[in-house]
Amino acid sequence: MRGDWHHIDFTVSDVEAARPVYELFLTHMGYRETRRVEDGPTEWSLGEGLFPSVGIRPANEANRAMQHDRYAPGLHHAAWRAEDRADVDALHAKLVEAGVTILDPPDHYYGDNYYAVFFADPDGLKLEYVWTPLSGEGA
Repeated sequence: MRGDWHHIDFTVSDVEAARPVYELFLTHMGYRETRRVEDGPTEWSLGEGLFPSVGIRPANEANRAMQHDRYAPGLHHAAWRAEDRADVDALHAKLVEAGVTILDPPDHYYGDNYYAVFFADPDGLKLEYVWTPLSGEGA
């Protein structure tokens, strides 16, 4: 359908270091690995087909030492919708257990109807898992 999410690829300095972080939170949401190349691209897809998908790809040699700056031109952060507050809390527990950098723990941000956890991949890219009520849902 027009406007639906198709895919996104993130460039990482070290695929082997980033893969466990992405795998942890993507599989939590129901994504499954659909492609893996040794020291190369890895992709996870949601649903029956190959899309929507999220991938990680290696940075070129000249940029591998760079840390992500979300205030430079480019991507600021990416956010995925959670099922409910308990889903946010469950992912947070998995992230903490795996030693993933937590930027902001689960809490209400931007008002009572926005409950999220913010975390970072090994390159410092900010990632978010958020629950907001849909129209007609209670807060």
